Amino acid sequence: MAGQTLELTLGANPAENYQRFFVPQIGAPVAADLLAAARLLPGERVLDVACGTGVVARLAAERVGPSGTVAGLDIHPAMLAVARSESTSGARWYEASAESMPLADATFDVVLCQMGLQFVTDKRAALREMHRVLVPGGRALISSPGPTPAPFEILSQALARGISPEAAGFARRVFSLHDAGELEGLLRDAGFARVAARSAPKALRVSSPREFLWQYIHSTPLGPALNGAAEAKRAALERDVVARWQPFAVDGGMRLEVGMTIATGFN
Repeated sequence: MAGQTLELTLGANPAENYQRFFVPQIGAPVAADLLAAARLLPGERVLDVACGTGVVARLAAERVGPSGTVAGLDIHPAMLAVARSESTSGARWYEASAESMPLADATFDVVLCQMGLQFVTDKRAALREMHRVLVPGGRALISSPGPTPAPFEILSQALARGISPEAAGFARRVFSLHDAGELEGLLRDAGFARVAARSAPKALRVSSPREFLWQYIHSTPLGPALNGAAEAKRAALERDVVARWQPFAVDGGMRLEVGMTIATGFN
């Protein structure tokens, strides 16, 4: 089947696929905006929470320079393995939950969290931990996508029809924490001051509809769900989604416009 042929060109490791496909197309462009908002200074100490394969940490290391330090924290060992392999900055990497960080109080000037807080079960606990590890006057910046863009709503509906409600639920969870007021409230509840959040659209260019479908699936927890589905179901999903994504196709790729909210709070 066409979908199966493309799937076979992708690696078996979702973390490696994430670094290869998701980071260049989505992760890095969004990280550039987060780092611009953070206005990092040479010598600052930065923590990247839910760091994934470390794109935010790597960009932060460039900005704080050799006099600064960068650390990344993530609960997934496979993501951290890729982050370590991609890093040349001497960053420190911690395998731990954002809700309980193995880090001392008041050890960072800046905490960053890109597109990760929506997956944390106890968001208030995670934000309290971010507040705890910041020095007085330190700042945290949280970025989160949403509301659900049309192509991802199409994907969620197709997953619900053809694969499982759980698979559809993951796709929707990605965009579940985007309201500026909600993010501001969470930061205030965690003890942050001078809280502010702003939302703006982010234009992205990704692979063609068929390529992006499988690249995204096999870079995320959707991969195992699809691997367990019958080949006929995977082929039907591809036909359904690719056909409905055609209005977004342009010049051999696909255009995405994703709302991004960046919330800032100070210790």
